[in-house]
Amino acid sequence: MSIRLKSADLKKRMRDALQGGGSKAIEKQKAIGKLTARERIIALLDPNTFHEYDLFVEHAAKDFDMDKKYLPGDGVITGTGLISGHPVCIYAQDFTVAGGSLGWMHAKKITKIMDHAMRLKIPIIGINDSGGARIQEGVNSLAGYGEIFYRNTQASGVIPQISVILGPCAGGAVYSPALTDFVYVVDKISKMFITGPEVIKTVLGEEVSMEELGGARVHSEITGNAHFYAESEQDCFDQIKELITFIPWNNAKKADPFPKKPPKTRKYKIENLIPTDPRQPYDVRDVIRAVSDDSEFLEVQERFAANIVIGFGRLNGETVGFVANQPLVLAGVLDVDSSDKAARFIRYCDAFNVPLVTLVDLPGYLPGVDQEHAGVIRHGAKILYAYSEATVPKITAILRKAYGGGYIAMCSHHLRADFVFAWPTAEIAVMGPEGAANIIFRKEIMGAKNPEEIRKQKIAEYKKKFANPYVAAAYGYIDAVIEPTETRKMLLHALEISQSKAVQAPRKKHGIPPF
Repeated sequence: MSIRLKSADLKKRMRDALQGGGSKAIEKQKAIGKLTARERIIALLDPNTFHEYDLFVEHAAKDFDMDKKYLPGDGVITGTGLISGHPVCIYAQDFTVAGGSLGWMHAKKITKIMDHAMRLKIPIIGINDSGGARIQEGVNSLAGYGEIFYRNTQASGVIPQISVILGPCAGGAVYSPALTDFVYVVDKISKMFITGPEVIKTVLGEEVSMEELGGARVHSEITGNAHFYAESEQDCFDQIKELITFIPWNNAKKADPFPKKPPKTRKYKIENLIPTDPRQPYDVRDVIRAVSDDSEFLEVQERFAANIVIGFGRLNGETVGFVANQPLVLAGVLDVDSSDKAARFIRYCDAFNVPLVTLVDLPGYLPGVDQEHAGVIRHGAKILYAYSEATVPKITAILRKAYGGGYIAMCSHHLRADFVFAWPTAEIAVMGPEGAANIIFRKEIMGAKNPEEIRKQKIAEYKKKFANPYVAAAYGYIDAVIEPTETRKMLLHALEISQSKAVQAPRKKHGIPPF
């Protein structure tokens, strides 16, 4: 066969493979508002940078007449490309081919590109749109999932792993996204659950829709399984491109620096953001924007456990991770979900050399039978563990309340913060003045002719003595009491002199966090 004929044969094979599941399947995909797998990759990557591999891989199944079926690319597209000029590895399951079901060769393509990402030390992005394990391949499908899960775990903390849920993701398939760093979902398109509505109806007799069970809003607001929520696929891709600008390409690097920009102080005047009444709420995200470069802040898990705020910003062009109590929600208390949320983010930042800035304003841990029975002791310990374990620069600013265990947990000096600053409005004590006065002066209050008047006096006495930053500063637990307007300057200096920080951890295989 001549070169011309061989070339023609190649082109025909490519055309056949590039058609995916065929025109009818593609039309059906588009009819429900979904892009095709290849369109998704092209929309996410820089123009003309996608290079596909393993286009001609075919399944090896023989049972149930599978030997008579041709599944182009075995239902998954893999390759490399660029985002903002940086290389990434990527795969996208093709729902038009056998529902994107995962068979052995399908899994082999995914694990091959994952191995590629690990060798090259570049991020891996997985676009999930699959009906789940290919039943016709039996245990080989399960083995394929296991191989993916193992690689997710080995890559954790080494390269960024991003999962994008753009269709169904059910059964064992959900565990790969759960093992990755960031999960993106899209309204009305993303579906994630271990057991679907039909199984639940059969076993429990309960009727629930796919959207109610595992839709994008459910995982963004209730379960916390999703980190970013998007209104459309294009909105999702734009969000991923923004995230990529904040994170390093692997654990041996730092995120690319950006031009230094001052905050937008006309809109975010830090001295005007916090009310004088310590019980009045405010939005801590405004404080973050008042100190971050260009007042830019990329919030992570915005809709979940909103009593704590986490996300990325920049100081002097360098990426930092912000962790802040949110007085607008539950007074900023720590609870089961917010502790999980913060601890995971802290560990991500530590693994990828992102300094941590913590803004503190909380009355402590959330009390209640529900919280105790939900395991707040174990979950609350996660944030203590994460901060104690972290070796990146850690800078803390106490804005208002820092009571009890919450004071310790929010990156105090006792958990080895490098610098702890406090505003004059900071109140650092075992508990709030009202509760403390009721306990300490209980006998005097109960025995007084006018208990309420004595109670007010004792509260004022306690506030004067303890509800300020100076007692903690006298013991060296606070490095400096600063004016709010000095916050950014102090953060910049603390980060600058912490650049060469080195911590010698005890020799051990690994710690045992309170999972």
